[in-house]
Amino acid sequence: MSQHTPTGGQGTAGAAPGKAHRSGGGGIAGGGTVFAAVLMSISGVLAILQGIAAIAEDDVYARVGSYVFEFDLTSWGWIHLVLGIVVTLTGVGLFMHANWARAVGIGVAGLSMIANFLWLPYQPWWALTLLAINVFIIWALCTSWSHTTD
Repeated sequence: MSQHTPTGGQGTAGAAPGKAHRSGGGGIAGGGTVFAAVLMSISGVLAILQGIAAIAEDDVYARVGSYVFEFDLTSWGWIHLVLGIVVTLTGVGLFMHANWARAVGIGVAGLSMIANFLWLPYQPWWALTLLAINVFIIWALCTSWSHTTD
């Protein structure tokens, strides 16, 4: 009695030894990548809303004290809007396990850190919260990056 094993199928059963499918690392860092994708998607949407609010009404945000880096609120609105769109699309790319999304995610999280540092006089607590979230996103994307030969 012989058994026929199908070949060429999807998944790890028909994969060659050492070529098993891995989904972005394991352990805390692997779960951290999914959480980073969630955080990027949510913070991107919130940045889009924040940008729209700053563009629509200049009196929504009030500056807290004097600051060296002073920009027009409408300019900040456009910066947050564009950055929010890119962050959201990168978060969606991370959900799709795209390698480009990891590299872009690290870069965009760095740009978001800079933008939120410069945003400190307008929303200090929110800016500090997003700085911490972006540090976590960069850590998660860097520690769980697995290079495959596929």
